[in-house]
Amino acid sequence: MPAQSQTTAKLLPTDLPIRAFSSAADLEAFLEREHTTAAGIHLKLAKKSSGIPSISGAEAVEIALCFGWIDGRANPFDDSWWLLRFTPRRAKSMWSQKNVNTVARLTTEGRMRPAGIAAVEAAKLDGRWDRAYAGPATMTTPDDLASALSADPAATAFFESMTRTDRYSILMRLQTASAKTRDQRVRSIVEKLSADQAKSTGLKSKTSNGVKKAKPKPKSKARTQASRIIPVVADSSGDPPQINPPRRAGLRSRS
Repeated sequence: MPAQSQTTAKLLPTDLPIRAFSSAADLEAFLEREHTTAAGIHLKLAKKSSGIPSISGAEAVEIALCFGWIDGRANPFDDSWWLLRFTPRRAKSMWSQKNVNTVARLTTEGRMRPAGIAAVEAAKLDGRWDRAYAGPATMTTPDDLASALSADPAATAFFESMTRTDRYSILMRLQTASAKTRDQRVRSIVEKLSADQAKSTGLKSKTSNGVKKAKPKPKSKARTQASRIIPVVADSSGDPPQINPPRRAGLRSRS
């Protein structure tokens, strides 16, 4: 039997059509025709090791931004291809600082289309443009959160103990908050960090040398012979009745 692909058909997305384009010009022509009518696509991107002519992911993202589209989740397709989801940008979709910088360059190069320009203007109008989030490698703790943490040693201790990924998720929540909700979100984050530190400290105090102390098992009630009920079964043979000990639950009778 032929070897099966590492990715089976049941794992492939079915919500949008799967398309492949051998060049950036082909994808650009597709979006020129259908960027206002298509719901989106899963774009096939050839792996470098495959040797198949294909548009690159970076090229696809730039073209998508020009037409007001955005890239999404990537999924494996098979041994030669990846799938990258592209859809029109939603009305309240957040912007990354990387894409903001890319749009600035595309604008200078004169590549932005009306739909892409409209998406940028909408983001500038409602504040999403100014709240563009940095990537994990460049995001830093903002001044308002740093100030609030400095007033709460417990929250600071837990924040500093977090992994880089977990800390980034905290900063993302704050970065994407509107001006109206930002102060409340800072307080909420600090309160949650402080509570988590208290829980962590409480768990540590219940351990010895890093090993949790075993809780003593509750003593079972003493069972006396007088409290047991021994069933008496009459024997039809006329012999004295036999005392049958109670059968343990879960055991089948032997035939």
